Amino acid sequence: MNSIKKHLLWTVLCVSSITQAFELSSPDLKNGQAISAEYYWNQMGCNGSNESPALNWTKAPPNTRSFAITVYDKDAPTGSGFWHYVAYDLPATTTQIQRGDLRLAQLPRGAKEGNTDLGKPGFFGPCPPPGRLHHYTWTIYALSVDKLPVDAQASPAMVGFYLWQNTLDKASFTVTAEKKKKIFLI
Repeated sequence: MNSIKKHLLWTVLCVSSITQAFELSSPDLKNGQAISAEYYWNQMGCNGSNESPALNWTKAPPNTRSFAITVYDKDAPTGSGFWHYVAYDLPATTTQIQRGDLRLAQLPRGAKEGNTDLGKPGFFGPCPPPGRLHHYTWTIYALSVDKLPVDAQASPAMVGFYLWQNTLDKASFTVTAEKKKKIFLI
């Protein structure tokens, strides 16, 4: 094979791999943008409706056997961030979650919700303390197994351990949230 044909083949392979990148998106949230307060949790000084956004993913690896979704705030004042949502064992045929459906009763059959850093399952929207910008990363994992070998009471870190072992590919986007400090004038 001459060098021109090799170069052409290499270019086709590179372009093909670029166009096949696993993608996660939301019609409700935009990467790098501030999240609307309607998605905030309705606790701890936040007054949101705790609405979960719609999520869509495309171009998963062809040998994907299941999916997992996480929402993580790396800026939480805990020393280790804060897991706002963990779900796994979503069937490989799943390509979207409708707005408001990040609840066990609304997830596809067979899916499981893992514990969050509140020590229980469920979707807990952003609720940043005043005065600091927080980054909330939404991630979809394409997994090589149908089911994660995770105990129902497992911590988010333990679920993360099994995600790490079984991830074929993942896609993420990050949104921000910030509550301004109240300034009192005397």
